Order: sequence, then structure tokens, then C-alpha cells
Amino acid sequence: MNFELTEEQRIIQDTAAKFAKRELEPVAAELDQTKNRDILKGNLKKLAELGFMGLNIDPEYGGTGAGAIAFSLAMTELGRACSATTVTASVTNMVAEVIQAVGSEELKQKYIPPLCSGEYYAGSFGLTETSAGSDPASMRTSAVLDGNSWILNGQKIFISSAEFAGVFVVWAVTDKEAKKGKGISAFLVEPTFPGFTVGKDEKKLGQHGSSTNELIFEDCRVPKENLLGKLNDGYRIAVAELAGGRIGIGSMALGIGFAAMDFATNYVQERVQFDVPLARQQAIQWMIADNYTRLDAAKLLLLRAAFLKDQKKSYSKEASMGKLYATEAANKACYDAIQMLGGYGYTQDFPVERFYRDVRVTTIYEGTSEIQRLIIARELLR
Repeated sequence: MNFELTEEQRIIQDTAAKFAKRELEPVAAELDQTKNRDILKGNLKKLAELGFMGLNIDPEYGGTGAGAIAFSLAMTELGRACSATTVTASVTNMVAEVIQAVGSEELKQKYIPPLCSGEYYAGSFGLTETSAGSDPASMRTSAVLDGNSWILNGQKIFISSAEFAGVFVVWAVTDKEAKKGKGISAFLVEPTFPGFTVGKDEKKLGQHGSSTNELIFEDCRVPKENLLGKLNDGYRIAVAELAGGRIGIGSMALGIGFAAMDFATNYVQERVQFDVPLARQQAIQWMIADNYTRLDAAKLLLLRAAFLKDQKKSYSKEASMGKLYATEAANKACYDAIQMLGGYGYTQDFPVERFYRDVRVTTIYEGTSEIQRLIIARELLR
């Protein structure tokens, strides 16, 4: 078993770390407090210039072609600095990948290069509805063929980056008589298509700098050729692509957890109580030891899933294991980081307060921790 990274993977990891430290970290707090979209868009443009918006995309379509391991490493390093920027990059990579995986050559040539180059600030993944969260097969958004167009009607919620996305992958029911989950198709929708509206930006606990919106389809006309993949095969496409997205979100959470523990560990070496640094106290030492052990274990789980994906092998169970363990470990790390700082950790004078808010949602989106456990158990019992 070889744990050594390739030269390309090391370069990408190092580039991401330096970019995060130099460009993202200095503006992360301001982005969180002001929701200044210009800051976020600037971050995304720079990431595109570095090739980070298509890390697992064939260079033929403007991607880097570096693979899933490089993607995981990059999302971890970016996550250390700014989760609002990182989640946008992660979802954009996922949108580009789903188009590459199942799109026609025309759709690939039309939509992937703008995602990779930064011409589109982001891509969005339109799956979740009010009645279809953990159970996406229960969606109600519908699509009916009318001549050379599909007519979409319905609503999506909690859609990342919708406010400034250049293209959306949207799922809709195309056969209402089919067995549950069998009559769903995927479409590529542009924000300028008639009948399509991006709704309100949700007010959230954390990740304030990223937009999370509802999508409204009122007789929205989508060109017939913008069907993504085969008709009525959309549910399978969604399930397959969510596995890859879980590597991204787990990796981002890992970065947040490492950032929180790094900051707290440095703090307790300087903070003196009872005439000695806090780091001399056994309770603090155990927090440090336990959290770094969990985070390192999570890193290995995520990289194993990424390795299997790069090898074109089944990785759904491993991606769920990595996402589950990494997000839970990162939440614990951020909780303990605040505890290590005491009252200061609860203030906005230190970044662990922001890390704590930002990391919480990682156990929810791309499939909750409970859904990950169901997936893992199902695979093991099969």
C-alpha cells in the first residue's frame, strides 16, 4: 500500500494551501460578515485560473485532469480558510463531472469549458425539494415534452450557488406513471431560460458568504437537446454523482476541522492558567490527541474513496464512510476548539467561532449522517 502522493498531486495540494493562506484567509471573516458577493466571485475567478474548477475534468474540455485524489486534497486545503468559497468550488466541480459523465458531446463542449475557465462563476445542482430532501425520488417538479422543448414546472430549495451560477443540473419527473425513482430525468438549465427564476437567498447559521437559494420553474422552456443522459435515468445519475460530491464535502469539512484544531493548539501553548500553559493540562492534551487522530483517520477514509474513484472502481460505500466520519470528526474538532479557547472561542475575535458555524451543515448536505449510515449498512448487508 503506497501512501505517497504523485508529484502532480503534491503540487496541487501545495498550490491550494498557498492560495488559501494568501487569498482566502485574509478575506474569509469579511465575506462571512458582509456576504459581499464581489469577494466570493473574485475568489472563484482566481480558483478557475489555477485550474481548480475542473480538477477531475478532461483537458479536452478545459479541465485539469488531475483526478479525485487531487480534488480531495485541494478541497481540504481550501476548506481550512474559507468554506463559503470551497463549497462553491466543490459543487461546481461536481456539476462539470456529471456533464462529462453522461452529457452528449454537444453539451460537454457547450457547458464544461465555461465552468472550468471561470466564465461561469459556478454551477448548481438542483435536486432538493420541500418534500424531497433525503428522499429525492419523491420530487414533484415535472417536465413535459412540447415540440422541441421540455416544459418544467416546480420548485427546488437549498440550492448552492444559484444566485450566480451559469448552468444548473435540474431533476424533474418525466414519467408520472413509472415506479418511484424510475421516471426522473436530468436537464441542463441556463438562468436566462424563460420561466426560470432564482428565488430568495436563505438566512443560514453559517457559510454566510455562499448563496443558498430556491429555484422556481413556471412553464420554463428547456431545449429538447438539454436532456442530460438518457430519458428517465435521472435518479441513477443523481445517486452516482452524489457519491463524488461526498468526497468534496467530507474533504472540505476535514479542512475546517484541521484549521480549528491548529488554531486552538497554538492558542493553548500560549495561554497561561494556574501558572502553566494550558497545553500542560492533561484534559487539553487528550482533546488534541483525540481530535488529530480522528481527523487523520478521516483523511485516510476520504483518500481511499478518491483512490477507488480514480481507479474506476465502486466507491459509493467508501465515499459515504469518508463523508460520515470526516464531517462528524470535524464537528467535534470545532466544538473542542471553542472549549479550548474558553470564552474567547465564543467571540468573533477568533476564527473558531466561524469554523464552528460553517462546519455544522456538512453533516446535513450531500446526504445527512443518518443517510450515510443507511447507505453503508445497505452495502454491507447486500
